[in-house]
Amino acid sequence: MSAGLPAKKGQKGRKNPAGNTGPTARSDPSGSPRNGEDAAPKGMRLNRYIARAGVCSRREADGLIERGLVKVNGERVREFFISVMPTDTVEVNGKRISTSPHEYILLNKPKDTITTKHDPKKRRTVMDLLTLSAADKGSLFPVGRLDRDTSGVLLVTNDGELAHRLMHPRYEVDKLYRVCTRNAIKPHEIDLLKKGVDLEDGLAQVDEVAYVALPNRHEVGLRMHEGRNRQIRRMFEALGHEITALERVNYAGLTAKGVRPGKWRRLQPFEIRRLERQVHMK
Repeated sequence: MSAGLPAKKGQKGRKNPAGNTGPTARSDPSGSPRNGEDAAPKGMRLNRYIARAGVCSRREADGLIERGLVKVNGERVREFFISVMPTDTVEVNGKRISTSPHEYILLNKPKDTITTKHDPKKRRTVMDLLTLSAADKGSLFPVGRLDRDTSGVLLVTNDGELAHRLMHPRYEVDKLYRVCTRNAIKPHEIDLLKKGVDLEDGLAQVDEVAYVALPNRHEVGLRMHEGRNRQIRRMFEALGHEITALERVNYAGLTAKGVRPGKWRRLQPFEIRRLERQVHMK
């Protein structure tokens, strides 16, 4: 669906995580064995393991390690460069985590659905729409939020590093929305949306906005990279407009074409690579 706009450090003498005694054969940050040690079986850097498990980004994982919130085989660790093996037990803040192959799912979120993994009020969540086993859904989480009555493109994944970057303002990931209002949107209000609308948390503006199909002035498409809570709804409310329908039709180049509301599909490899390029992971 078109919205009127084009989509645009080291530890000495520690037991290794597998439980063997003596120093662990470790590599320096370049990956080469140190002091003539024999190379140990290749593991995964701890911060990467945490990110791969979908907990957070690698940088945030470093903070968790530094604060002593990470244990490997029951032992609290504070070193960034240790490696863990698939047989090791890793806990973050008392909860065991595990890695699994990365999954990337595009969901066409319908209205009246909560963008969260669990809802204390037992309302329907986006995770309820995924026809996967509980084990397969365990590490998945939605990237960002769409409010309950907003529909459209939503990415669900267990790739913590990619998710963190997509949501970080530094990368200015594009989002394209279709907005329908009860009353006609006047041309000067289009200009106001571009220049900025004063909200309680500061000036909010869109990157582009245009009518979808004149002479209809009740429907506009807008592009933005900001992502404050209910930002679009609050901007239109500030202009005196009631939104009757709000749909995200494009997120970082992903669209819901061919995916009915409430349904989902896995991303194609080229789509994953495109996302990674956008946030400088490739």
